[in-house]
Amino acid sequence: MSFVSVENLFHSYGRRPILERINLTAEKGEFLSLVGASGCGKSTFLRLLLAQEQPSRGSIRIDGAPPATEPDRARGVVFQRYSVFPHMTVRENIVAGESLSRPLGRFFGAGARAARARADAVLERIGLGHVAQAYPATLSGGMQQRLAIGQALVAKPLVLLLDEPFGALDPGTRLSMHDFLLELRAETGMTVFMVTHDLEEGFKLGDRVLVFDKPRWDPTDPEAFGATITYDFDARNGGIPFQTIKEDIHVHRPSEA
Repeated sequence: MSFVSVENLFHSYGRRPILERINLTAEKGEFLSLVGASGCGKSTFLRLLLAQEQPSRGSIRIDGAPPATEPDRARGVVFQRYSVFPHMTVRENIVAGESLSRPLGRFFGAGARAARARADAVLERIGLGHVAQAYPATLSGGMQQRLAIGQALVAKPLVLLLDEPFGALDPGTRLSMHDFLLELRAETGMTVFMVTHDLEEGFKLGDRVLVFDKPRWDPTDPEAFGATITYDFDARNGGIPFQTIKEDIHVHRPSEA
């Protein structure tokens, strides 16, 4: 059984289709990059994986569990704009990431002291031990994004979801974050889905690169059809297609109306 299974997924906002006929499997530990033009449903697909939204049709299963009805600890997420708590110190942010898995959402007594010690160990690993007492606003962009990834990982999710995580960083910081993410991925063996608009980044980091596009297109009504996965490239094999999705493509022209 595949670790992540997406079956016959459709999603619409009202009468406007966003995604259609998404079928996908991923093995444990795979890194999948999601690319495609703006508006092709990549971030929507990530929200469906997160269970922040529910599909109009179809299902998403992780590790054989029933489809989730809301975000849970099995799914960690990092957004482009530093998804950390600005009113908490760096150490408190890491502790908060771990406490999300607890019934009351907090640690007490000896448990709190142990959680702070674990947080310090995580901060040393991600290169932020020297700023444990600082607040996120005082950190550089790359440091804030490292904190966001550390906060997501400390809860030990089964799947890490990244939505343009490096889009707001300068080129040098972005390259260092690539190395950081590849190191963490090698250590944790975590399954990763990452949305990016940078095709080179997608092939550099991903084992597979999924292309989202609209194979059916009506120029008189551009929103008549949703997007699907049109190509599934094996980035580990020089970009050779892992799987090419065959679609019955029909272009409606004004003269056909």
